[in-house]
Amino acid sequence: MHGRAFDRIGGMTSSTLLSSHHLSIHHDGSKRYVLSSTDTDLHLGDEVTIRLRAAVDAPIERILLRTCPDGEQFFAEMQIENSGNSSACNWWQAKLRLSMPLTSYRFLLFTKDGIWWYNGSGLHRHVPTDAEDFRLLADYAAPVWVRDSVFYQIFPDRFWDGDPASNVRNDEFEYQGLQSRSREWGEKQSGWPEAMVEFYGGDLPGVEQRLDYLTDLGVNAIYFNPIFTAYSNHRYDVVDYYNVDPHLGGDSALTSLRLATAERGMRFIVDIVPNHCGVEHPWFKSALQDPNAPTADYFNFHQHPDEYESWLGVRSLPKLNYRSQNLRDTVYAGSNAIFRYWLKAPYAVDGWRVDVANMLARHGKDQLEAEVWEGIRQAVKEENPSAYLLGENFFDSSQQLQGDRLDASMNYFGFANPIGYWLNCFEVNQHAEPRNVKSKVTWSTQALVDSWQASRAAIPWVIARQQFNLLGSHDTPRFINVLDHDQARNRLAVAFLLTYVGVPCIYYGDEIGMTGRDALEARNCMIWDSTQWDADLRSFYQTLIKLRRTSPALIDGGFQVLLAEENLLAYLRDTDEEQIIVIGNRGPAAHPAGLLSVEHGAISNGTVFQELFTGQTSTVMNGNLPLPELSAGVQIWLTV
Repeated sequence: MHGRAFDRIGGMTSSTLLSSHHLSIHHDGSKRYVLSSTDTDLHLGDEVTIRLRAAVDAPIERILLRTCPDGEQFFAEMQIENSGNSSACNWWQAKLRLSMPLTSYRFLLFTKDGIWWYNGSGLHRHVPTDAEDFRLLADYAAPVWVRDSVFYQIFPDRFWDGDPASNVRNDEFEYQGLQSRSREWGEKQSGWPEAMVEFYGGDLPGVEQRLDYLTDLGVNAIYFNPIFTAYSNHRYDVVDYYNVDPHLGGDSALTSLRLATAERGMRFIVDIVPNHCGVEHPWFKSALQDPNAPTADYFNFHQHPDEYESWLGVRSLPKLNYRSQNLRDTVYAGSNAIFRYWLKAPYAVDGWRVDVANMLARHGKDQLEAEVWEGIRQAVKEENPSAYLLGENFFDSSQQLQGDRLDASMNYFGFANPIGYWLNCFEVNQHAEPRNVKSKVTWSTQALVDSWQASRAAIPWVIARQQFNLLGSHDTPRFINVLDHDQARNRLAVAFLLTYVGVPCIYYGDEIGMTGRDALEARNCMIWDSTQWDADLRSFYQTLIKLRRTSPALIDGGFQVLLAEENLLAYLRDTDEEQIIVIGNRGPAAHPAGLLSVEHGAISNGTVFQELFTGQTSTVMNGNLPLPELSAGVQIWLTV
């Protein structure tokens, strides 16, 4: 094919012998690089084979596998395999016995011009710290069902009204000086704070009635915003942790939904708020009335009853005090504690999304998060070892993702935000002034690559593969609005969501082109009039969801960046059975036809790829994959 060659990925500028081959050196924690006797989780005492891949002509004389058993450094010699695939790469291997719950490792490479270290963040001349070593977890209870799941987030009041008889009525209650209001489906919301007590009638029977829609879309897991009794439509001001809000159908509706989803092989997780409760919760009302009440120590009173600790100063959300053992017993430790109760039959929820997980059990001098999180994890896994424990965290959550606390976090930090910075501009927010800190300059592609890599390097691979990836949620503007309604960039972002390492989640209505300038508009009612849908976008989602749920490379595969140009990113997802190359062009200009170097991805000459959307085929020749012109958007190439 004629046309200029696709540029190689940027990286080391050193003229050393290894630098021209550094792209071929690769390892991650996927099953192609960590071989075990079974496909199940690893256990103490297991012996695994650690593999490192490098170009055949890479000037490597020797490789040592460096571990640190019980705190003391140990090196194991690695050998070149006789894999029968020497034309594509060399595979180096060494055995590793898992003697600790968490085993860290990295590689020491010897070349004629000196040594190099290779860890989760790449190749280094200097001796790196242990912080970005590769990690293996033993005896870790992974929610295996999550790995081939595609989640769909539902804000219950706004999805569908299945039982109008249960709807909130006008003036049914007063909350924070506001009277409850019943709205017609699709009617425009008021502004804050009135919008907090406007209800559209969405409920759990409505979700059950629309399960066929979700099945047709292809998703097989649901994340519900809070469903427990509360006075706001978002229900983060819970007043009863032991009952599903009657306006959502009550406990019986959840039981019915459990049966209906099980029939379809569908899972669901539920939002829980253990950091704070609503000001109308009986716990707090009792504590206000009597400083010696049994629940008084559930809260932090600075001066009773008027001054108490609340979530970010929001007085309607008093913060819970985990110095109280009684509170711990009620929330997670007791036999019928809240975290345990809903995991049991007949509800049998499949896991929890924990609100503001980064703030839980943290207040000034009381930084109790480690012991509280370990207690929550123990309780959850005792009830259901396969339960998915997911935490909300907009920031670096790596300390909570080492196998002893969360199974995953909502991956704003390691996925969604970097994509937004790359496709639009850099912007961060806080709950104080200045609320928005923004740059009009888009991120470089290399900044996106480095951000993704740093986030993966900070956690074990088994955690990375179940990270909860998303583009938007009830707390953010619709992603299409972030991109100023640029359809090409939106599809590119969706393709990254469905093909990147981790578990994708689609926010309700994104698949049909719903818009929202802010978090309030992002909670508009789901549109059920199909004439108002973007049918082509929904079909695009369906194609990618099906691929994500059936592709070995996307479920179990590794991840390697092949190319990073100014406006172009290409990466490889690979297993022994399948390789997938994803190429995204953020535009605005088309990228000319040319040759994509894939030799450093160990893809053999003669390998045939087919593009997912067009059906066009291309064959690897001389280490390159010939590619057609790429307009702004995405191409996805699968091995035939």
